[in-house]
Amino acid sequence: MNHEGESTKAAPRDGTPRSSEEVGESRRSKGGVCSEATSVRPTSNGRSRKDEAKPFCISRWEVWEAYLKVKSNQGAAGLDAQTIEEFERDLKKNLYRIWNRMSSGSYFPPPVLTVKIPKANGGERTLGIPTVSDRVAQMVVKNRLEAVVDPLFLPASYGYRPKKSALDAVGQARQMCWDYDWVCDLDIKGFFDNLDHDLMMRAVKKHAKDRWIELYIERWLKAPAQDEEGHLRKRERGTPQGGVISPLLANLFLHYAFDLWMRRSWFHLPFERYADDIIVHCRTEREANLVRAKIAARLKQCRLELHPEKTKVVYCKDANRRETHSHEKFDFLGFTFRPRKAFGRRGKIFCSFSPAISKNAAQKVRDEIRGWKLHRCTAQSIQDLARMINPKLRGWFNYYGRFMPSAFRPIERHVGQSLVRWACRKYKKLRHHRTRAWEWLLRVIQRQPTLLALWEHQRGEVFTIGAV
Repeated sequence: MNHEGESTKAAPRDGTPRSSEEVGESRRSKGGVCSEATSVRPTSNGRSRKDEAKPFCISRWEVWEAYLKVKSNQGAAGLDAQTIEEFERDLKKNLYRIWNRMSSGSYFPPPVLTVKIPKANGGERTLGIPTVSDRVAQMVVKNRLEAVVDPLFLPASYGYRPKKSALDAVGQARQMCWDYDWVCDLDIKGFFDNLDHDLMMRAVKKHAKDRWIELYIERWLKAPAQDEEGHLRKRERGTPQGGVISPLLANLFLHYAFDLWMRRSWFHLPFERYADDIIVHCRTEREANLVRAKIAARLKQCRLELHPEKTKVVYCKDANRRETHSHEKFDFLGFTFRPRKAFGRRGKIFCSFSPAISKNAAQKVRDEIRGWKLHRCTAQSIQDLARMINPKLRGWFNYYGRFMPSAFRPIERHVGQSLVRWACRKYKKLRHHRTRAWEWLLRVIQRQPTLLALWEHQRGEVFTIGAV
């Protein structure tokens, strides 16, 4: 059947215009996963002949790879309330629609759903949640642009980059705090909400090799936001914190606004940046205050502002640096850096300026453990509970236990207390006998020391503490 003459204004349920080719394809495609290689014969350059007929060079394989990444990342439903599972029910048609519109220039992102989540300091953070389809489209652009710009980023940029992690940033910060006496702890006020669109697009155009990359990034920046009450708001600045493309845009913006400027102006001072979380290491207090003032002026040129209360100069106090200062600790990526007791190689105790899980991060972990409500899972065995909670426990320990693992002990004790409470409700002989429940749990640990992820590291001694 020939669909070449059909109207290009046929509107699907979401109201976005379709091309005539998409109308025909949607009628032929009624579900099922289609391999990219079998749908259209590829040419010698890897793109199908149908791909080459489009004004923008986007292959269907790129859309497929983008979808796989979005699926692995999971994420909540956007404004259309469509989950990834619902998106997959008509996967072939949904992916074709994204490719057809992007490659023809007719893709327009839907509004972004905004939700407010509480921050550790008592405020609120606004997250933008794109639809599943929009996340796939953003991933297509992200993959193309990231391949071009990521090799240009400086080693001091750690956030959301391939082969770099938050733990890498924390480890480097720890070493630099030992080498430098002062830290300038920077807090950019509402960075994702205040990112300037004109400056952002100037950086994008400098590196985007394809016109469609510029086109769609500009559309995403201008896409309106809709809150949970249905109020629609135009976006004149900022990029949604939660969008697929936003972390890459943040890195690109700060690469010019901060990283390269630091290398030119303060090349002798190291820093670590994870997205908009930044710390700069200085030799003296005077130098740290001067750097803070110069950075504030630089960010003002880029239409950003340092938070006057949260930005501070910190003294890295330890056994060799014994002065006193109003600020002797700071938080970075879920860790608190401050003077702590540490053991030397020969067992000697000394004071070290080191990171450990922060108070706010520990509270979030405890809140999540409490939300599991393990004491109500009396129909499950302890093996069932272990399978349920081990992925989380292992992830927490692998992250927060990397530095000063002893600071993670209260969390491990909290898990033990939750299991004891569960045992008291599950077994009649243990009800109203917490000491017996602890003894039972310790026997389980001795018999199955690898059953729970935390036991692999502590071998039960943390639960002995809880039983006393």
